[in-house]
Parts: sequence; structure tokens; C-alpha cells
Amino acid sequence: MEKVILIHGSGHKADSWQKTISYLDHQEDILCPELSAILNGREASFPNIRAAFAQYCAQAGGPVHLCGLSLGGILALDYALDHPENVKTLVLIGTPHKVPKFAFALQNVVFRFLPKSAFASMAFDKRDTFALGNSMKDLDFSGRLGEIRCPTLILCGEKDGANLKSARFLAGHIRGAELQVIGNTGHVVNEENPKALAERLNEFYTLHA
Repeated sequence: MEKVILIHGSGHKADSWQKTISYLDHQEDILCPELSAILNGREASFPNIRAAFAQYCAQAGGPVHLCGLSLGGILALDYALDHPENVKTLVLIGTPHKVPKFAFALQNVVFRFLPKSAFASMAFDKRDTFALGNSMKDLDFSGRLGEIRCPTLILCGEKDGANLKSARFLAGHIRGAELQVIGNTGHVVNEENPKALAERLNEFYTLHA
């Protein structure tokens, strides 16, 4: 099987995938990059992260299966649009099709008052988290979703109210995309319901191996 790349969100690290991976088939083919590490010391702006991620995917060989949560989903979607020849399948989990500006602005206000130690469990430190947020505020993939041609699975937790509407939008605008809502689960599907997520991924990858 081709490589499967699991991409974490901004609020978590690569180890957030560990429980999900334990239930997945073909574990020898799974890659799980630490986004802060692939930056190699550069600022965590979105342009820097997308460039580092593109380089990571190219080194993995292709085509690859991309599966991302939240920020990871944004990176996967962005890469699939720019490098369609190198993406075999796409799985987007709790992924916004455009950045909700009000929610991001509110989040930045909250983050501003948090101590640096509060960012220890997140993907990036306080400075880089702000750099990322400021560089993503105008992201909007709405007009390009019709360009996606690879098999696509849209997943969202039933309790992830902030992203359910976007999940339906993605499923409605990506040709042939399938939407599955995972019951009794919030945003961080890979930690909250890893077995249910793995079952859906195993089924999807068996179908598109």
C-alpha cells in the first residue's frame, strides 16, 4: 500500500494519532509528521508550514494517502489542490473550508492571556501560534473544491458544531466525496473516538488501495 500521512491539528502533536494508529491496518505504511519539527526552526506561518509539508510529501514518494484533522485537513486539502498527481486519496476530519474570522479573532484574544506554559501540549509555542493564526485569517478554499479529483472522505464528530456545516459544504462541493458523521464525538476525533475513526479509515483504504 502507498504511504498514509496522518496530519495533526494546531492544538495537538503527532502523538495524538497513536491510539488511532493502533487500530489501523498496514501500520508499516503510516507516516505521522510533527509539524513543528518539519519546519526546521522556521516561523510557523502558514506559507512556511505548507512549503515544509509539500517537501515532506515529496520525500515520502507518491502518490500518498492524506488524512488530516483541522489544520492538518487544511494542509492536506491545500496540497491535494496544488499537487493532484501526488495524492491518491484525501480524508478531511473536522476541517473548515474557510477560516471563520470571528472565531479566530476570539481565539486569539483568549490565547493572548494564556501563559506560555499553556501551549506546551499544542503544536506550536505561543509566538508561533499567533504567527500561524495571523497568516491563515484569509484562507478560503470555497471556489477551488471542484478541482479535487481523488476519492475523498469527509469526517466530522457529531458534537463538532463549529465544523459540521463546513463538512457538509465540503461533501457537497468535492466531486464524489462521502460524508460520515461520527456519533457522540467532538472535534478531536482521533483522540475522542480512535477506534471508530480507524474503522472508517480501514474501510476507505481497503476500497481505494
